[in-house]
Amino acid sequence: MKNPVIQTMLNHKSVRKYTQQKPTDETIQTIVRAGQQAPFASQLYSVLLTRKKAPFGAPLWFTICVDLYKLERFMQLRGWEVVTNDLSLLFFGIQDAAYMAENMVVAGESLGLFSCFLGNAPYMADKIARNFKLPPRVFPLVQLVMGYPAEEFPPRPRYPLSFTLFEDRYPEFTDEQVAEAMKVMDEGYLAQGYYAQQKAKIRLEKGRKETFTYEDYSWTEHISRKWGQWYESPEELLEQLEKRGFVIR
Repeated sequence: MKNPVIQTMLNHKSVRKYTQQKPTDETIQTIVRAGQQAPFASQLYSVLLTRKKAPFGAPLWFTICVDLYKLERFMQLRGWEVVTNDLSLLFFGIQDAAYMAENMVVAGESLGLFSCFLGNAPYMADKIARNFKLPPRVFPLVQLVMGYPAEEFPPRPRYPLSFTLFEDRYPEFTDEQVAEAMKVMDEGYLAQGYYAQQKAKIRLEKGRKETFTYEDYSWTEHISRKWGQWYESPEELLEQLEKRGFVIR
């Protein structure tokens, strides 16, 4: 199907090397304005921008936040108080902010700017809040560096549709079907030399013995190590939320 919007989305890739070219203010405003047109529950988001010392040498560094502060301010002017629990509002706000962020990525790529998401913002929420002097009830959800790419490579692999799209009911996967989906991801990443080029093997913890080399270390092992070893307790994230004024427990 020849469609420029779909082709832009199918060509998406996360870029970690950028040229020194700086986007104009008009380009930046266009990207954010396109982000605003994403679907939303209540526009529970705000976007922070800095052009200082962005990761990977990118010229733009956005932080997309869940923002209940603005909601509560205009509700006060209407004579209302928020009674909805913070967990529900946080979920709706995450949806709003995520849609905003994705629209910004697509808009940027349509203008020749590529990007990379940085997912650790919630664990640095208090530090980000101090840097940007955020009011209470604003929580950094995800960061996005963006600029003109200084590297070229094909899009990264994705699961086959048979492992993604389920009509009417969720299937009962056999081990063979799961292994086939794993094979698509792993062989695709190995063919591109993704982890070998970055030397990005996650260190094993808790006495596990290393058996992988960069000849066979790929996506499913990388992701298994990440979520099989990190963030076992929710306390650190709950603490960050509470510092920002969100009471979940």
